Amino acid sequence: MSVCKQWQQLAQDDYFWKCLCAKRWPSTCKNPSPPMTYRKLFKTFHKREHRRTLLPPRISLNDLEFYIDIWADDDLLFSQVVPGPTLRTGNWTPPPGISNILKHHLEGPEYKMTLPVEPRFAVPYTQTVSVSVLVARKDSNKVACIINKSMFDYIDRSSYRALAFDYLVFSPVYPFVSGIRAWFSLLFMEHVNENVIDVFGIEIDFCDAANSENEVLWLLDMLDWK
Repeated sequence: MSVCKQWQQLAQDDYFWKCLCAKRWPSTCKNPSPPMTYRKLFKTFHKREHRRTLLPPRISLNDLEFYIDIWADDDLLFSQVVPGPTLRTGNWTPPPGISNILKHHLEGPEYKMTLPVEPRFAVPYTQTVSVSVLVARKDSNKVACIINKSMFDYIDRSSYRALAFDYLVFSPVYPFVSGIRAWFSLLFMEHVNENVIDVFGIEIDFCDAANSENEVLWLLDMLDWK
């Protein structure tokens, strides 16, 4: 018991922690009036901080509406106002006959927002397909751009997805955040004509930075809302 008591007394002695800090950060001991106790300094910074728990976002999917428009050349293929909750994965069942690779992707743990395309549409490879996505906040009546007329430059026939992306534009309040992309995928099936894709659904994700609903909501909250 006396040994435990001695250890407890030693742990309360800031000189003990000062010695530890002197080995780790010698310059901290040169300040006669340190900003905090050496005990707190060492316990706070001696280990690399793991990813912290994210605070609840300030907005929810219920606050958002997505304006999605898809063109093939100058012809409008798809145009809808989509309530935020509708994009939650699991709100619909993909049609039978999709590839196992695409089925595995849709059922995977990565966070994604998906929507069935009704009616479905077919697009020849020879056409230039583009997409725009705006998002509106019902709590403030402001709008932000997620994707601005981006082309589907890459078609992955092995995963049955055509992909487009655009870089998110953030509020000037976050000047050091950049390089984060929004990805938009056309989900398709085989068509009787091998030069055509049969689109049955769409997918939006922000896999560069966000992999949960809360993370996506924080990301969207940081956009340059007008």
